[in-house]
Amino acid sequence: MAQASAPDRHAPGALRKALARAEVRRQWRAFSLTLPLLVFLLLTLLVPIAALLQRAVENPEVANALPATMRALDGWDRRDAPPAAAYAALVGDLARLPDRSDAGALARRLNSEVPGARSMVMGAYRDLPFEGPPEAIQERLLAADPRWGEAPLWRAIAKNGARWTPDYLLASVDLQRDALGQIERMPEEQRAFGGILLRTFHVSLVVTLVCLLVGYPLAWWLASLPARSANVLMILVLVPFWTSILVRVAAWIVLLQSEGLVNRGLMGLGLIEQPLALLFNRTGVVIAMVHILLPFMILPLYSVMKSVPPTYLRAAVSLGSSPIAAFFRVYVPQTYPGIGAGALLVFILAIGYYVTPALLGGADDQMLSYYIARYTNVEVNWGMACALGALLLAATLLLYGVYRRAGKAELSLG
Repeated sequence: MAQASAPDRHAPGALRKALARAEVRRQWRAFSLTLPLLVFLLLTLLVPIAALLQRAVENPEVANALPATMRALDGWDRRDAPPAAAYAALVGDLARLPDRSDAGALARRLNSEVPGARSMVMGAYRDLPFEGPPEAIQERLLAADPRWGEAPLWRAIAKNGARWTPDYLLASVDLQRDALGQIERMPEEQRAFGGILLRTFHVSLVVTLVCLLVGYPLAWWLASLPARSANVLMILVLVPFWTSILVRVAAWIVLLQSEGLVNRGLMGLGLIEQPLALLFNRTGVVIAMVHILLPFMILPLYSVMKSVPPTYLRAAVSLGSSPIAAFFRVYVPQTYPGIGAGALLVFILAIGYYVTPALLGGADDQMLSYYIARYTNVEVNWGMACALGALLLAATLLLYGVYRRAGKAELSLG
């Protein structure tokens, strides 16, 4: 009997092990199903973001092109022009560059800090080769361009000798490093991105508020309709998703121009005597962005409103509350999750808008994404473009963090 009961004592442990192995297999099976999506997100989202953040602090142009010059400048006081050995080292580094495009990249990088540096560097590159002792090379460079005898360009070379730099990120918030490496505010006439960032947030906030004011009653009306009618009308809400942004912007240009349908309609009704300025200003930008982003506000609101039982309002009215008071005290608080989700979605999409402000706005209506595109396509300054992109990414993550924190606080209070 003792021998027969021995397997029974071990049966629970064996069962637990079997259940544990089955659970592990289930988890691995679930992981294998999600693995393609994880790989896709890694390659299309996380890797580009990591590359963007790296390029925002990477500074390879000077370090790669002028290694001997950096060694010659080691110990230089950065006040007056450097010794003749630095001139000879600079010429030697330029002569060792494998291609003219490398000299061009170096010239653009230095020109972003010292105006005129591009012509100086490319002029020296065209005059190669230089021969003779360092003093003769120095004299030849000074004869070709006296600015080589001034300290600003040499300071820029010495400051950018490291492969990694905070300069792009500092410039994105109107800060800079001085000749000695100390962080300071840019001169007032050079401060631009602080105002551009505030403008981006202001336009995005206005668009979000207008979308909420327009989308909330529309979502409430759709949620109160029978399912068949609501589904038909929801198609009209989703129509903008099926139309190209460029087509919609072009349509708004036709509608909002001085002789467009909107102005002619208002004048035909006698509401205005002269055409309103609705194009190439902030008004046109807001109108077009609201039209494009309105579905992103309606859909979260509609999904939340459909889950609110209509009996709550009837119960509040039956207990003596007025319909308006019952709506704002009983119904609206239950739609706060939809308001938060829709507002966050619209705001995050709005701060990254480029096409609509570029085509419908004026010079004072361009948002931060416009300057990211400019630094990428026109200035060919990838470091500055990535720094501005990192600034937008940080703002987006901050907004999402605030939203999550507010949601958790609301749940704890509830």
